[in-house]
Amino acid sequence: MNKIKNIGVLTSGGDAPGMNAAIRAVVRAAIYYDLQVTGILRGYEGLVHGDFIEMDRKSVANIIQRGGTILKTARSDAFRTKEGREQAYQQLLKHKIDGLIVIGGDGTFTGASLFTSEFNFPIIGLPGTIDNDLQGTDFTIGYDTAINTVVNAVDKIRDTAESHDRLFIVEVMGRDSGLIALRSGIGVGAEAILIPEANMGVEGLINRLENGRKDKASKIVVVAEGDEVGGAFNVGEALKKHFPNYDIRVSVLGHIQRGGKPSCMDRVLASRFGVAAVEGLLNDQSGVMVGQINRELVFTRFDHAIKHIDAQEVSPAWLKLVEILSL
Repeated sequence: MNKIKNIGVLTSGGDAPGMNAAIRAVVRAAIYYDLQVTGILRGYEGLVHGDFIEMDRKSVANIIQRGGTILKTARSDAFRTKEGREQAYQQLLKHKIDGLIVIGGDGTFTGASLFTSEFNFPIIGLPGTIDNDLQGTDFTIGYDTAINTVVNAVDKIRDTAESHDRLFIVEVMGRDSGLIALRSGIGVGAEAILIPEANMGVEGLINRLENGRKDKASKIVVVAEGDEVGGAFNVGEALKKHFPNYDIRVSVLGHIQRGGKPSCMDRVLASRFGVAAVEGLLNDQSGVMVGQINRELVFTRFDHAIKHIDAQEVSPAWLKLVEILSL
């Protein structure tokens, strides 16, 4: 008989659209398999301090369409310490929780990997991050919604750019990964896209603009916040020096990319991952992240899922596509 009787679930790190859909799926799958489910508020901070709530069908009613996370999320300095993790473990024992499902990104899985190795406690992760920067899944929960939010915003900016013959530099999220900028930039028909993985730099951007269409006065440049140039404002200053006649404006989209109702894709993906995580715990899986590759569910060890420096590359085919379409 499987030892799992009570599953804890938490969300950690930056919020992502679809986290609530994932929570809902975990709760409903647990109930389906006749398990108890305990919600842990404020991520690892709540885990350390025992901020737990019992969850049932009513707890997750009417949340699949909501952005953010009903379980809240927070940073936890305490969980970074061995003493804090020991306290968290004692809280799990006290509340008779047998397995844990954590929804988050790179930092969440780093903490989960350390915790399960120290205490041999069953943990499965769901990739909830708008950056789509984890290995072991084609898409993370929240990514599709985020890039559609960017596309909708930039489409509106394009109207103003065309009305005033302006060059707009739009900064999107992506401190270590340029995947939001890459796909949304292609989607809005940007004249150039600056991402950390490509290292185009100011000189490359200037060259792209100089060799682009001369009859098109309005232009859109999408910049990932982690690009080597240092963000949209630095790019704007550099372009103003080289193109003094351009009417250049900067727009930073910021946290609107994290919020909003999740797309259908994110709702379905989160639902599928949530059920798979519960079933994974029942089948003695631990220390792994649920993902989807080529439409098939897969489990990837935390240490492989967490991004590595040598893994942060963008296929040359994508970069060539950007070059072709920007002409």
